[in-house]
Amino acid sequence: MSIITLLTDFGAGSDYVAVMKGVILNIAPDVRLIDLSHGVPRHEIRAGAFLLWSAAPYFPQGTVHIAVVDPGVGTERQGLIIEAGAQLLVGPDNGLLIPAAGRLGLKAVYGIHNGKYMLPHVSATFHGRDIFAPVGAHLACGISPEEIGRKIDEWVGLSFGRGQLKGDRLGGEVIYIDGFGNAITNIPGEMALEVAAWGRELEVNAGAARARVRLLRAYGLAGEGELILLIGSHGNLELAINRGSAAENLGIKLGDELEIRCAKRDEC
Repeated sequence: MSIITLLTDFGAGSDYVAVMKGVILNIAPDVRLIDLSHGVPRHEIRAGAFLLWSAAPYFPQGTVHIAVVDPGVGTERQGLIIEAGAQLLVGPDNGLLIPAAGRLGLKAVYGIHNGKYMLPHVSATFHGRDIFAPVGAHLACGISPEEIGRKIDEWVGLSFGRGQLKGDRLGGEVIYIDGFGNAITNIPGEMALEVAAWGRELEVNAGAARARVRLLRAYGLAGEGELILLIGSHGNLELAINRGSAAENLGIKLGDELEIRCAKRDEC
């Protein structure tokens, strides 16, 4: 059974998601549909890209990922099919697909051109329904990317960046805030361990907030309501509160810059 995943910023209660599923099932009635998330912050392409990057490697070969975070819908931006690893990614050419494609192993990129594999009438405001859903369904049925599009050599890129280690200080930015209010950064976990050992106290400047926190291995090692730093399941450093929301408590937003250093330099 083929698998299609869906990732959007439409919201959990949106009928747009159901409409896309209906289009897919009319073309590929036996496909298995899996929702990656429909809670991407509206228009936040980097946040959607992070979720796709995080999830895609855990799916089996042949999976088709349809991702729609598309503030440029209806403009000249094109739609893409990307062959990456043994999977396919479908969505707008705005960088959304690129980090996941790179992580899976990007093989080829196609611009979507063949109207035969779209709905007969393409709206200027809902390409998720009229282009990406039917294209993804046809791919899941075995239609080749070459039949639907033409191979291209240029597309919009996107990078999360990488935290910087300068002396005894770490610098980075918040690239995603999850449903628990954990502020996930672009600082690799191993980089944090070059600055401090587990259990050490660190000073954190995040946006306008200032705090002292401990570097811990797990949420449950902190006291309830304690602000901490830890290495998340994605491998990046994150700022969290045990049984609370770090983002809400500190007023942290996507894109906020962070600086981290030892609170007591002689102990790190």
